[in-house]
Amino acid sequence: MKILGLDSSGLVAGVAVAEDGVLLAEYNVNYKKTHSQTLLPMLDEIRKMLELDMNTIDAIAVASGPGSFTGLRIGSATAKGLGLALEKPLVEVPTLEGLAYNLFGTGDLVCPLIDARRNQVYTGIYEFAGTELCVLEPQAAVDISIIIERINQLGETCPGRGVILLGDGVPVYQSQLQEQLRIPFRFAPASCSRQRAGSIAALGQIYYTAGRIVSAAEHRPEYLRKSQAERELARKTQEEQV
Repeated sequence: MKILGLDSSGLVAGVAVAEDGVLLAEYNVNYKKTHSQTLLPMLDEIRKMLELDMNTIDAIAVASGPGSFTGLRIGSATAKGLGLALEKPLVEVPTLEGLAYNLFGTGDLVCPLIDARRNQVYTGIYEFAGTELCVLEPQAAVDISIIIERINQLGETCPGRGVILLGDGVPVYQSQLQEQLRIPFRFAPASCSRQRAGSIAALGQIYYTAGRIVSAAEHRPEYLRKSQAERELARKTQEEQV
């Protein structure tokens, strides 16, 4: 089984190829260029380095959201285009599950935080039961104070258990997290604190085996909330009706 993983849901753009449980290649970039400039060149570089025949790929796993609206559209369009051209299915990997999978095997709670601005984060809470990633709180867009309180509640049901936090929302809300968390906590190190295409490809293998696939034509990103432009339009429309 060979899975191509794509992630452009946040600040990081990434491409990876995994085959039968082995990560063959991974290319992640967290820099100033837009994902439209980086994603396809990264894929082409991996293809050349692996001498990869794209027709041998079984499926394309893509970080399906939430995240950056522009980034999600770029990743979605790339995955859909490849899926249609190669006649391959897509595996939709929720962005926050991909982030949580970076910390595979930990006994602590895992809480990814993606900055959604306006004091909100895209987040969820996860744990590992053996090798299985379990969802304790499904991904949602919430106020940072809400997810902090939920972490505290879950931690208090199992005294001594801590939480590991990761994602680009951590530095934004670090002081608030340090002040309000009542259970042991740690921040993930740089090597696993941001989106990784390798985790998308690895989870993609698991979800593909479980039959969690869609056609390229069916795939849609999961934004969780409206874009700023859509919110502004709705506000103006409401004001005009008043």
